[in-house]
Amino acid sequence: MKFRKTAAGQATQAMENLRAILQEAGLDFSDVVQSRIYLTDLQDFTAVNGIYGQYFGSNPPVRATVQVAALPKGAKVEIEMVAWRR
Repeated sequence: MKFRKTAAGQATQAMENLRAILQEAGLDFSDVVQSRIYLTDLQDFTAVNGIYGQYFGSNPPVRATVQVAALPKGAKVEIEMVAWRR
């Protein structure tokens, strides 16, 4: 798969990857209780926030978004989640 160059593209890919991981565990985004988004440039916040919001309903999980100096392999976005089977 070609590495997506924009922060929005990387956020979309990250969310789709997370969806697949959750589904493999028998979970979905409604089971996510916490997430963290790491950005190399906070100028990308609005675009990434828009993508992120499309995956959650009216009750999104607790979230932190932070700017970091760098991410592995030159990525612009990294998203991590904690899910809980209810």
